[in-house]
Amino acid sequence: MRKTWGAIALATAATLALAACGSATASDTTSASAAAASSGAVTTLTIGASPVPQAQILQFVQDNLAKGAGLNLKIVTFDDYVLPNTSLAEGELDANYFQHLPYYESQVKAQGFKFDHFAGIHIEPLAVYSSKYKKIGDVPDGAKLGITNDPGNQARALELLVKNNLLTLKDTGDALPTLLDIATNPKNLEFVETAPEQLVRSLQDVDLAIINGNFALDAGLNPTNDSLLIESGVDNPYANFLAVRAEDKTNPAIVTLDGLLHSPEVKAFIEKQWPDGGVLPAF
Repeated sequence: MRKTWGAIALATAATLALAACGSATASDTTSASAAAASSGAVTTLTIGASPVPQAQILQFVQDNLAKGAGLNLKIVTFDDYVLPNTSLAEGELDANYFQHLPYYESQVKAQGFKFDHFAGIHIEPLAVYSSKYKKIGDVPDGAKLGITNDPGNQARALELLVKNNLLTLKDTGDALPTLLDIATNPKNLEFVETAPEQLVRSLQDVDLAIINGNFALDAGLNPTNDSLLIESGVDNPYANFLAVRAEDKTNPAIVTLDGLLHSPEVKAFIEKQWPDGGVLPAF
């Protein structure tokens, strides 16, 4: 597991506190920035993130917005989806930014984490990739398909296949569907479960794989141009957000950071950095 410490110490803590279920508005963040500039105090937040695009978005905030809002960010990158939550629970991080709601909820339920979260910041469309085939119609019966073994993203991957008429699923009620819930599989796809961070590396060993956007981008894959199928961003429930320990949901510095992550400047950065739609703002 790779950790990279990013960001340089800058300015100070903001005195902005919002209700536990809200995000900072532009005016709130402006007020916090003014208070921070006059106070001269310094607050450093340690934030865990996936390298792409979360750490890049955080680095943009650090380089362009943090000083004015009185924040200094230490950005710690993780190459997996397990350690960011355990590190948050153990107090090594002040917040993390790498996960969407279905994955978050599955981990909170399974691990008993006492967490809370803010609103979605961005969406990374899930997509199907292949090093052997150019079109989904070329994929033969019985093809091997790499799929993540984490519950939240496996359900998401199965939904992508259902929407493209490659599978049907049994009714699971409120439970997330798994491979055991496949009702029909007309192409007799053979599923190979793999840790999500390993799917790019195993692409040569399967006929196709469903890969999370951050790992695809980190490997130089373009979800819009290089995929056989891609998830729609419209009404997408898989937006990534800032997660915190429950007692820190109203921490003024963390609330300020969430306000910056929902600022017009960050939205413009995402749209400029990923003009092909590989990353989409969720606000």
